[in-house]
Order: sequence, then structure tokens, then C-alpha cells
Amino acid sequence: GASLARTENLLVLFSRRIRRKRRMRLWSLSLCEQLRLLQGGEITAVEVVQSHLDRVEEVNGSLNAVVTVIDREEALAEARKIDASPRDARGPLAGCAMTIKDSLNTKGVRTTAGSLGLKDWVPDWDATVVRRLKEAGAILIGKTNTPELTLAFETDNKVFGRTNNPYDLARTPGGSSGGAAAVVAVGGAAVYIGAGYGGGPFGPPPRGGG
Repeated sequence: GASLARTENLLVLFSRRIRRKRRMRLWSLSLCEQLRLLQGGEITAVEVVQSHLDRVEEVNGSLNAVVTVIDREEALAEARKIDASPRDARGPLAGCAMTIKDSLNTKGVRTTAGSLGLKDWVPDWDATVVRRLKEAGAILIGKTNTPELTLAFETDNKVFGRTNNPYDLARTPGGSSGGAAAVVAVGGAAVYIGAGYGGGPFGPPPRGGG
């Protein structure tokens, strides 16, 4: 009776602790590793999204990489939909947490392109690449910093200020996808979409590690 109840309570507590520890580590896994575990049913989309949102909350104050964080409950609601769906009906990126550069339109989410003229603009449609990623099952958790209109090799603007290099906060992660590279480098997201006119997605990775 009482002994069995205590044992059951201990097992529940132990299980919760294991899940918390596992969630804490999920942000450190690569996208491929996360997808393998998701597709095998070893982890859930909710755990993945929670882990990355927790990581963003932990590191973004010093990096200033994610300029708009998606409402946690909204992101988790999308994750729950994926967890409730049949695995064989899911898209190839189902359950992964993504960030999108703030120059790319995201429906219902502020998109400034780092420009004061767009600082309050909320588009009512997704950019094609964003729409396709969502259709593949990726879950948007944030928008990342960019120089104004992506036209610089340092990620700084008058709306949100400068993004810092995760390996040396006194240095820049480059641009124009510096915010995107910085947050992926520290596990804030497993994948990002960057874009630019002259090497925007390619300059930041060797500087910031993304």
C-alpha cells in the first residue's frame, strides 16, 4: 500500500528529472541528431522547442542575436500539433526549432529588416522560404538580428543595436546574417535561414561559429 505508493512517486520524480536533464541537452545536438531522435520517437517536438527557447533566454542577453522571440505558448502549441500527428505523415523537418533572419517576412510576426522605417511592421504573409519550412514541419521560435536591409558586413542597426560574437563579446559575428549565426553557434536554434546580397549567410559562420 503505502510503500508501493512511495515507490511510484519516486519513479515519477525520477522520470521527470531525466526528462528535464534530457531537455537541457537537446539544444546541443545537431539538426540531424535531433531529427533522428524525433523520427524515432525518442524525444518530442515539445521537448526540442522548450530546450531551445530556454537556451535563447539564457544567452540572448549578452549576444543580442534574437530580436523577436516567439511567444512560448504559441511555439509549444505548434510543437504539440506535431507530436499528436502520425509520424509517417510528418514533414522532413517536423519538430525542429528554427530562427528566421529579420529581413524575411513572417506572417503575424514583426519583420523590421533592421530599419527604423519598418520597426513596427507586421506582415500578413510568409516569405516563400518561411512557408516551405513551416510546411516541412519546422517551428519558428525567433527572428534574428541583421544590419539595416542586410547591407553591411557587421550586424548592427538603429532598431536593435549590435549583435555580439558568442566567442568574444567585444567582437562582431559579421553580417549580414550575424544574428542567425550567433544564435545557432550557442544552441539557441538547430537551424537558421539567412540571406544577403554579398555573402550575408557565408561571412558570419567562420566568425561566429554558426
